[in-house]
Amino acid sequence: MSPWISHFGLDRPPFTKDIDDHALWLPAAKRALVDELLDALAARESVVLTGEPGVGKTCVLRALRHGLPPQGFRLTYCHNATLGRRDFYRQLCLALGLSPSATAAAVFYAVSTHIEDLGRERVFPVFLLDESHLLHQDTLDHLHILLNYEWDRRALLSLVLVGLPELHDRLTLRRNRSLYSRLHRRLHVEPLVPADTAEYLRVRLHGGGCDRELFASDAVAMLHEATLGALRDIDRLATAALREAAKTKRQLVERDTIARVVEADARETS
Repeated sequence: MSPWISHFGLDRPPFTKDIDDHALWLPAAKRALVDELLDALAARESVVLTGEPGVGKTCVLRALRHGLPPQGFRLTYCHNATLGRRDFYRQLCLALGLSPSATAAAVFYAVSTHIEDLGRERVFPVFLLDESHLLHQDTLDHLHILLNYEWDRRALLSLVLVGLPELHDRLTLRRNRSLYSRLHRRLHVEPLVPADTAEYLRVRLHGGGCDRELFASDAVAMLHEATLGALRDIDRLATAALREAAKTKRQLVERDTIARVVEADARETS
């Protein structure tokens, strides 16, 4: 166990990604996003979800995965968005448990046939495409064809396109309007507000085995200002601040400690 963990009486590192879906903490705004995503999928709609790096898109998706009823839905996650159209569909085949064929046409046929088979079984597939701002244009050109599949005038699948804000800019280009028009809801993940940052620190410290305050209120305010409410940056800088405070035998992270780790972090990333 690292010395700083035992110094603060923690059981484990509090700001780790190693946390079960059911134990995720989300502020009210992100819980509302998850609820809207679940509502969209229940209505067989497709969605685009954007947000800046580190604001919690992955947390929202994990909460969606946890909240989506296993009966009646088949969630397929694709993360390698830099592939061309054929390789994209080959990856989709593998994710669906299919054997990918050699040609683009055969791969697409395998995927589309599987979608129709799921429809007959009353299983609704959801394709979650992460890092969608990196999708090749030929893949974007083809995605709207998947959304044309219907059974008794009901969609046979939903797409959830997730990416940075430039994804929205790409989708609104004239060339992509056909796909964009089929994305019924356009959602955006916002960073934490100051009160959320304070609550997030308390929740994660509790999960690490500590029920007392380890960050002074002015230190929390500086941490929020330095990270702009981005969860990934909060995790990194909060961990660095706990290590720094432990070095000087402090039991509380104060503003000057946050200032030092923010300055050191800026030097490392410049």
